[in-house]
Amino acid sequence: MRNQVITSVAVFLGLAALANGVFMLLYPQQWYWSVPGVPDRGFYNQHFIRDIGMLYILIGGAFSYGAFYARYRLQVWLFPALWLTCHALFHFWEVLVGICGPIFLLIDFAGVTLPALLGLGLCWQAKKADADG
Repeated sequence: MRNQVITSVAVFLGLAALANGVFMLLYPQQWYWSVPGVPDRGFYNQHFIRDIGMLYILIGGAFSYGAFYARYRLQVWLFPALWLTCHALFHFWEVLVGICGPIFLLIDFAGVTLPALLGLGLCWQAKKADADG
């Protein structure tokens, strides 16, 4: 049962990241205007959005790969989870230094903080499974 939950979370996180990345690459302006909080953070820059879109595609691929190849989970999930965590911490920093208000932590939660928490949880479970043998 635990393995099914881990696999399901990894597939969900992988597909969500892949979908977000493809959306960013193909429709950067639509992505910019449709994601809550993004226009409040700075000017539209299609190059930057597409750069980050490529990163999200890689992140989605890593979580998807690990969902089906348990042997490599920790190796392929670690750096995507760390990037997502650094991204979430950066959003907290923006609030702490007054760049944006605390409401943005709620606005960003589903797309920024939750993926970071899920990624860290997947890594923790993969490490635990490695330790259990």
